[in-house]
Amino acid sequence: MWNDKSPIYRQLKERVIGMMLDGVLKPGDALPSVRQVAADFQLNPITVSRAYQELVDETLVEKRRGLGMYVTEGAVEKLLASERERFIREEWPAMVERIRRLGLDLEGLLRAVGSTGSPQ
Repeated sequence: MWNDKSPIYRQLKERVIGMMLDGVLKPGDALPSVRQVAADFQLNPITVSRAYQELVDETLVEKRRGLGMYVTEGAVEKLLASERERFIREEWPAMVERIRRLGLDLEGLLRAVGSTGSPQ
């Protein structure tokens, strides 16, 4: 479930972000309580709080005093913009290099993928 490549709080944060991007958590939805997540995943509540605090710091989630944490309006759009930027900055250059090394061209790749978005 958890890997050793990054801190657990960061992995938990990425899971919540994934749920937002996949539409499981929508703007206005409440996040599970810190206690509930800690109990469900056998985590220290401080670990869960740290993950949630990073989401608050990035204005993806807001604290409502006495009510809990809620996904903010515009969180998905903000995430998509930052994930697209990260993809172009970090992942795309490596993909372009791999494509070049394999001697592939854009037209051939597009034909291979076809209109369905998956290789044929």
